[in-house]
Amino acid sequence: MTSNTKPTAPEALILEIAKTHFFVETLEAQNSDHLDFHDTAVWAMRAALEDAYAAGLAAAVQR
Repeated sequence: MTSNTKPTAPEALILEIAKTHFFVETLEAQNSDHLDFHDTAVWAMRAALEDAYAAGLAAAVQR
């Protein structure tokens, strides 16, 4: 996705999870190590994966 396009619903949800758990403003490559690479605690990864799983489960139930 480029910065001039509107994110689709799944992309927006993924970005929201990333912002919530990893405190990043974008998932686009910034071509800068300090912006593209982040130290992340395992509990933050787990929480983000749990949110992503729950979102996928909710989407499947709605179908």
